[in-house]
Formats: sequence, structure tokens, C-alpha cells
Amino acid sequence: MSTFRTIKKTSTSFFKEKGSKFYGYAFPINSKEEVKECLEKIKEEHPKARHICSAFLVGTGDQEYYIANDDGEPANSAGAPILGQIRSAGITNTYIAVVRYFGGTKLGVGGLIQAYKLGAALALQENEIIEVKPQATLRFKIGFDLMGTILPIIDKNNLDSTIENTVDGMLISLTFNEKDEARIKGLFERWVRV
Repeated sequence: MSTFRTIKKTSTSFFKEKGSKFYGYAFPINSKEEVKECLEKIKEEHPKARHICSAFLVGTGDQEYYIANDDGEPANSAGAPILGQIRSAGITNTYIAVVRYFGGTKLGVGGLIQAYKLGAALALQENEIIEVKPQATLRFKIGFDLMGTILPIIDKNNLDSTIENTVDGMLISLTFNEKDEARIKGLFERWVRV
């Protein structure tokens, strides 16, 4: 996947419309499987909610995958407007849910569309949009004799590393921008097979 934009953290919103209460939630996600976990958290917080409408979008271009859910509201009055807010923000890897507690006054389809759109927009306003660059990982094992050579290379290049001691050496895992993969491998190929 190429560089993409998403939200930085989980954020929430709240507003009332003709007695109905709307709680918006925006979550950064990396896969459709994470949506279920997010939804479970919302259901725990709102066990008596009438509707939990939502949409998510993961991936970009040909790899894009999305689902919009009206959760009992009239067709396309909730999930589609929420998805529309994700798209209009130009982001992906995002799940937004808007919880509705019915307040006794019907909003009509047009009113519902505007309310769910607003709930999603407000949740996004409480967040920060970030650019994510695809990451790559390089793992290799070295003997203790190479520590004095390899560790300074990691430090000098400011690489994100995890180092695990083993009986006969160290297991090193490096994480870096995918576009730098050839350069990073080149730093270590003299001493280890990468």
C-alpha cells in the first residue's frame, strides 16, 4: 500500500437533535477485523442504544474495502452519510459509528441523513489527520562478536529497533519506511544475510 491519510487516535462527539441524542466515535483501524472490537466497546458503553450506525473504509485504490451499516434506520439514511464523511475527509483505515437514542420526535429520512453526517463530522473534527507511510521490517541474528559493529549502525541511522538477547547472540528487528528498504539492507549485508 502506498502512503495514505488516516486519523491519529480515537475521538468522540455528542449533540442533540429534536430530543434524540447522538454520540459519534471515530477509530483508526488497520483491518476490517478490528471493527468488531470497536463496536463491542461502543455496545458496552451504550447497552440501551436504539441504533448504532456505522461505516468503515480500509485500503486505497483497487485494495479499498468498505461497509456502511444503517442498523435499522431507513436504507441509506445513516451508514452512507457516515461513509461520505470518511471519503470527504480524504482518509482511509477509519471506522466511525454514531449511536442514536431516540428522543420521541421523528427526524424523517432527510433529518436522519443530516444527523448521522453531523455525528461523523464532529467525531472527525475532534481528531487529527495524519499521513502514514508503509512500513517494512528486517530481522536478523548476530553473534555477540558483531554487537560493537552493528549497534552503532542502528544508532547512527536512527532506526526503530527491537533487540532480543539469545543464548548465542542477539535477534534484531528493525522497522523503517518501505521506500528505504534497499538502503537499510545495504547497511548490514556485509555482516549478515538480509
